[in-house]
Amino acid sequence: MNNCIIINAQRPVAKDENSINLSGTWHFQTDVQDIGVSRQWYAKKLTGIIRLPGSMATNNLGDAVSINTPWTGDIVDSSWFFEPRYARYRNPGNIKVPFWLQPNKYYKGAAWYQKVVHIPPGWNKKHISLFLERCHWQTTVWIDTVKIGTQNALGTPHEYSIDSLLSPGVHYLTIRVDNRVNEVNVGVNSHSISDHTQTNWNGITGKIMLLSRPRLYIDDVQLFPDIEKKQVTAVISLKNLNTAAVNARLELTAFRGGWNAVPLTPLLQDIRVKGNGGDMVSVIYPMGDHPLLWDEFHPNLYAMQVTVAGNGASDKKAVTFGMRSFTSNDQQLLINGRPAFLRGTLECAVFPLTGYPPAAASYWRHIFAVCRSYGLNHIRFHSWCPPEIAFAEADSAGFYLQIECSSWANQGATIGDGNPLDQFIEDESRRIVKTYGNHPSFCMLAYGNEPAGKHMTGYLTRFVTSWKKRDPRRLYTTGAGWPIIPESDYNSTPDPRIQAWGAGLKSIINNEPPRTNYDWSAIIAKWKHPTISHEIGQWCVYPDFREIPQYTGILKAKNFEIFRQALEANGMKHLADSFLLASGKLQVLCYKADIEAALRTKNFGGFQLLGLGDFPGQGTALVGVVNAFWKDKGYISSKEYSRFCNAVVPLARFSKMVYLNNEALDVPVELANFNEKPLKGIIPLWSVKNAAGQLLFAGKFSQQTTIPVGNGFQLGVIRQQLASVLQPSKLTLTVSVAGYENSWTFYVYPAGNPAIAKDIFITQTFDSETVSQLNKGARVLLTLKKGALKKDKGGNIAVGFSSIFWNTAWTHGQPPHTLGILCNPRHPAFSYFPTDYYSDWQWWDAMSHSGAMILDSVQKGLTPIVRVIDDWVTARSLALLFECRVGKGRLLVSSIDLLSNAGQRPEARQLLYSLEKYMESDNFRPEATIEASKIRDLCRQ
Repeated sequence: MNNCIIINAQRPVAKDENSINLSGTWHFQTDVQDIGVSRQWYAKKLTGIIRLPGSMATNNLGDAVSINTPWTGDIVDSSWFFEPRYARYRNPGNIKVPFWLQPNKYYKGAAWYQKVVHIPPGWNKKHISLFLERCHWQTTVWIDTVKIGTQNALGTPHEYSIDSLLSPGVHYLTIRVDNRVNEVNVGVNSHSISDHTQTNWNGITGKIMLLSRPRLYIDDVQLFPDIEKKQVTAVISLKNLNTAAVNARLELTAFRGGWNAVPLTPLLQDIRVKGNGGDMVSVIYPMGDHPLLWDEFHPNLYAMQVTVAGNGASDKKAVTFGMRSFTSNDQQLLINGRPAFLRGTLECAVFPLTGYPPAAASYWRHIFAVCRSYGLNHIRFHSWCPPEIAFAEADSAGFYLQIECSSWANQGATIGDGNPLDQFIEDESRRIVKTYGNHPSFCMLAYGNEPAGKHMTGYLTRFVTSWKKRDPRRLYTTGAGWPIIPESDYNSTPDPRIQAWGAGLKSIINNEPPRTNYDWSAIIAKWKHPTISHEIGQWCVYPDFREIPQYTGILKAKNFEIFRQALEANGMKHLADSFLLASGKLQVLCYKADIEAALRTKNFGGFQLLGLGDFPGQGTALVGVVNAFWKDKGYISSKEYSRFCNAVVPLARFSKMVYLNNEALDVPVELANFNEKPLKGIIPLWSVKNAAGQLLFAGKFSQQTTIPVGNGFQLGVIRQQLASVLQPSKLTLTVSVAGYENSWTFYVYPAGNPAIAKDIFITQTFDSETVSQLNKGARVLLTLKKGALKKDKGGNIAVGFSSIFWNTAWTHGQPPHTLGILCNPRHPAFSYFPTDYYSDWQWWDAMSHSGAMILDSVQKGLTPIVRVIDDWVTARSLALLFECRVGKGRLLVSSIDLLSNAGQRPEARQLLYSLEKYMESDNFRPEATIEASKIRDLCRQ
């Protein structure tokens, strides 16, 4: 390299005299009538007061929420506006909306912010800029009475160059912020702007500063690591405001592990920078013989200080970076040449305390720590881009990030059709890459979420192709979800998951008997690029009403209050915690099935959960095992979750989850190993225990010399006769490999059961013969066929095995409509049908052959043997089994069909036997007495 010499490195020194912090009190005025520009408010003193950084809402400014609040975001279920059940929540003073978390104040429109600034004499004739870290969203700036310009970036700071207008002395700085969807329609449901999550706030957050730089200064530094050549190419943009060219010296020094570490060898280069503009300089910086690489296991960071000195002044810029390569090879993602598997979740801009992205390092550090504890290594930022501090904390935590250009061009917006959004995406992507592109955590980029538009494929093809040529530091795809094109570096698609949007009861988990021997190999085989499954899961849990007091900020859980009052009105407030725990156990079972299917798929790229945490908008989608504050809900710990979601996960391919004791287990076992290196000399162990923890069977596989990094590696096959399991049993298979464990519950029933001693009248119709038997004092089991219930008695409730997918409000009532069962496992009715208090695999058959009875239509306050947990919106008392006295007889009503095709349904046969044993015993003593007409009225005639 020409004119390069070695010098002694100097540590960077902060110079406060080069910045003015504008945080604090500002003058303020809302512009409801949009008259501020025409009446030159920038030339007048504003009368209100606001504190920045912050929003109008954090300052308790704006309008009270009402039925006329002009929300930003689709309301798919508009029943709140007219249904009688919501009438009391539409009254002034008691407004409560179920769509999303509710802000204390709301304002959409222009607002003006004004501050007096004092420019010191030392800033004379320097380059001066205004830095506004996060604005929402369009800003216009005036210095005194001169308009500087307008910006509408959503994912990056607004920066204004104001060199000639800020002479030493006193000046008025006026900023107009407009949070309306302007001519650039990014999509009203985009998480960058929507009330569904972060809120459509008006304000300025993060750092708010005036910055002073010499007339020759560093405008930008982009660092391009090359781990094979062990070097970094620094592309440096220099600005020279002098009219004449300047001879200058450029100095680069890398620091290993941050500024307090020992520097690497500095590098100097003499340059000449053109006047009235500037130059772009490219410098190759050697990183030594053994540079430390960055990945999820070792997030090694470097800092590069760049200094330019010339014309009697100098300027410095410091950049954090990592030596890493994030690439792909055929269908596999690679980190530093090693197979990688993304275990990700979405961050949907959910900030219940502030309503906007926090700028505190501790906040983002906590999120990444929680995600890591649950076994994750990846976060996708859904239709928005986080602030700088989030990237910095992801760098330190070793997280791979997918960033999106602030748009969800759907439901009223399109991409590629010649609208202003097309140019906005181009500009926004450039801004995002320039601002955050050096962060090693910034591994993936997409335009945004689930696009629409007649010409979207062509536009997004150009988007991907262009970025692949411009910047090789990350991978690029079109949009999250679709379209799939050959030009993308990786595919994002919802195809590989156990429940598709609109699948309802026809999905794998709801339509097929439970098993764990499927994967997505056939789906991804047609593509030549890595595939990441888009938004898997979406499994709901019942609201945790104990969470309500945690909403101490600007957003309140009024939606939770509505749901809690509905439960109380139906007499089940005391069951709220039980509903949470039981539905939570089912939710975890569903997520485990989703995640393990992905891990079983050879050469799969990974998955993006929706989500580890709750999504409070879109009608309230409680899909998280942690809440909106990233706290667990009490039914699974991060340690338990990370058994099936981790870098190393043992996997078992069960062909079914229910066995008879004249059968044998025949279960292939494999390993997904996405650790930092191969596992050597391991001896995989397996064991089967019963519900009491007693060891029934155990074994080990042959010693493995090496398990490479990747997945689909066979450990062996468990073959075990089950003849010694004499009683109906819940069993747990545990596989242990190199300190990692994973478990699966399965059930074993006797191949034959003894005859029932006492006569029990079993029927599928409540006819005159049934009534006659009851009047004679008989014990009667009424087991209804699926579809036998009247619509208003529960026949219109779609029951499936899984919990609710996303939520019924946003999906137009997509089935299933329920959240599993709740029962007392010690009830004598289950003496021969082992169960926990929640749905496990043995309940799949029952849920697939049943309807949910509305108990209040039979008798209010009736306590069933098996409850069905209803959608929290309707909160009805539902059941699969209840008992009562009718006439002189005793009746057990089952809305599970226990008879049809019983020869192929071992769970139904066993449950029927257990119920018959209960009914023949003295324990069968129903307390409630019900008229026969009420039972008859349940069923279609």
